Amino acid sequence: MSKATLYLNDGIHKALRMKAAETSRSMSDLVNDALESTLLDDLEDIEVWRERRNEPRVGFEKFVQQLKNDGVLQR
Repeated sequence: MSKATLYLNDGIHKALRMKAAETSRSMSDLVNDALESTLLDDLEDIEVWRERRNEPRVGFEKFVQQLKNDGVLQR
């Protein structure tokens, strides 16, 4: 495991300390879990993009019109 110094704003630091106390977990564990979750979400997004990158492009106006036609958006 590597050591790093993070600078947190006061509100986040206080909330992190409280969460650590409530859950009997270290602040490091909570930060590691949050970062891992965020990075995994990014990897999933990248994988979806890779799978869909060859699909035909649709312009914004056409996309909005399709949503309206499908009843997703109000006219």
